[in-house]
Amino acid sequence: MGKLINPASGEFLSEVSDTPVGEVANAVRRARAAFEEWSRATPAERAKVMLRFADLVEADAEELTRLEVAETGKPAAVFRDGELPFAVDNLRFFAGAARSLDGTGAGVLSSGYTSVLVRRPVGVVGSIAPWNFPLVMAIWKLGPALAAGNAVVIKPAPQTPGTTLRLAELFARAGAPEGLLQVVLGDAEVGEALVTDPGVDMVSVTGSTETGRAVMRGAAGSLKRVHLELGGKAPALVFGDADLAEMARGVAMGATYNTGQDCTAATRVYISREVYGEAVEALHATLAQIKVGDPWDPATDIGPLISAGHRARVHGFVERSGASVLCGGAPLDGPGFYYPPTLITDARQDSEIVQGELFGPVLVALPFDGEDEAVRLANDTPYGLASSVWSSDVARALRVSHRLDVGVTWVNDHLPIASEAPHGGVKGSGFGKDMSQEAVQEYSVTRHLMIKHQAPETKESFRPA
Repeated sequence: MGKLINPASGEFLSEVSDTPVGEVANAVRRARAAFEEWSRATPAERAKVMLRFADLVEADAEELTRLEVAETGKPAAVFRDGELPFAVDNLRFFAGAARSLDGTGAGVLSSGYTSVLVRRPVGVVGSIAPWNFPLVMAIWKLGPALAAGNAVVIKPAPQTPGTTLRLAELFARAGAPEGLLQVVLGDAEVGEALVTDPGVDMVSVTGSTETGRAVMRGAAGSLKRVHLELGGKAPALVFGDADLAEMARGVAMGATYNTGQDCTAATRVYISREVYGEAVEALHATLAQIKVGDPWDPATDIGPLISAGHRARVHGFVERSGASVLCGGAPLDGPGFYYPPTLITDARQDSEIVQGELFGPVLVALPFDGEDEAVRLANDTPYGLASSVWSSDVARALRVSHRLDVGVTWVNDHLPIASEAPHGGVKGSGFGKDMSQEAVQEYSVTRHLMIKHQAPETKESFRPA
């Protein structure tokens, strides 16, 4: 039995019954039965269901907002006016993508044979979603998997099951085959049962790098396909010709959005030494203006952290850093798990606060001398998910961007994404893509059909291509 806590008040919300570990296999079997029907549906039929699903999600905005805000503490206006419409757009994109997952007419690759490449769904996908963006990340997993013709068994984070359960209800109302989308609830034990179940063909996980390693070990026994979107430690590189006022707004937003609980959050800002002092002052002033408070107050910019334990973890990073704290740096008094925007200077490059994924509204500022050092410092962590470059010199921005070992680089901004663009990392940030047509391909496999259309003229002509 899991207890749900409101992060904004610290008060008990409700209890949710965990799925018995033995029931996970039954959920997988039900999904497999539904897969047989769904995989035979035409792309147009799948798209029709998914478009109805998107419409139902859009119409259910108030209930989904209530659930997400209660369980995560994120500002209602940010979720209702930003994340939810974006999730609906994702679904509509994937509905269209279902109709464009075409094979390739490869033609004659060997004399007397016509080759055709076709794509087919993987089968049953076991998905594990995180607590920081419960609805959006569920959509990122459901959308491409269902568009490609798969069935899904999804486990939301124990702290935030509400919107995922609601999505399953809405998907059933959209006309999906019974059992196509199954939700299992619980902690790591339930997740392990899902990952290791022999009836699961692919595992898709968004979580920490440590979780990713555990999932890979669990999936190895049956050689499952694995899709991992893991941790991040995104650098922002600020050059001397950057618009510092615009940079301060963008980096502060990138560091504190969702209270910094974002794998792509701007956590390290490397600043050219010639403008270091001025840039730090601009960041300090901007962070000080961010309003922390009640998620239902329209003026609130950021809400609480997800739990008391996570707040203690974030604060532990700050306390152990031994660096200078220019603003923030201590839990806020009162109910709820609030932590203020925090700016740190004088940290060492090899310190925990620079190298580790903190997952809170904490930004560390460090100076650099020249492009080479900026790139070296930016790449000097185990992670490789996101980054940003701030410069008015287009050639420099492109030159530096190409040298960063990350999945995405923004120029003169930090965080914007689009349904049509792939999202995913390298190194300790995992592999595989969310969003875009590439995501749909992640959940499908290519098959080669080789059709004999002409008898060989001689025995000698029968040979490998």
